Amino acid sequence: MSFAKECWPFVLPAAGLVVVLAIFGKQGWALVALLLACSLLLFFRIPQRDVRAAEGAVLSPANGKILKIERVEDPQIGPGTFHHVVIFLSVFNVHVQRAPVEGVVVTSQYTAGKKLAAFNPKAGEVNEQHLIVLQHPTGDLFGVRQIAGLLARRVVTYLSTGQEVSRGELIGVIKFGSRVDVLIPVRYDLEAKVGQKVHEGESVLARLEERSDES
Repeated sequence: MSFAKECWPFVLPAAGLVVVLAIFGKQGWALVALLLACSLLLFFRIPQRDVRAAEGAVLSPANGKILKIERVEDPQIGPGTFHHVVIFLSVFNVHVQRAPVEGVVVTSQYTAGKKLAAFNPKAGEVNEQHLIVLQHPTGDLFGVRQIAGLLARRVVTYLSTGQEVSRGELIGVIKFGSRVDVLIPVRYDLEAKVGQKVHEGESVLARLEERSDES
């Protein structure tokens, strides 16, 4: 297991506090600081994931629980209708994100905003967020929105416009409780269910089934 580099500004001060408290004989407080440092480290963990899903599968970009699924039109992603899958990340979930499909980044756009609780229905409209739009080799467009929540203070995205990414590749991290939305063209058969717990880079959200043109 490895850890996102964004963890060190949080973990190292907590670890230093452990040492200082131990030197001054504050063993109880040192233990509390140690537990805090370990919790922060686990928050930024990057688990090994098996991204070898079947061809045409769309993987979950985030680790958490699916709150809502609906069909929407979203001009920021592109023309047409999309499956809109909302994934809530609690403070206990892994907070790195992975690319749901391979493709080229056609949009990487940050929008400043509020810090409403991630499960608030309006969070996707008014909260701080970063939109990533990937164009799959088939031409299909997929959207991933990293949305800050009540405790999240910053959204970090590793991608820039024109960059090529592989399915399951790390694309960013959100610092503390948050939400990730993924938008999938409706021609893909949705397998995700409301209430389902998903793992980033591993759980299949949708799949493009081969269809015969014969009547």
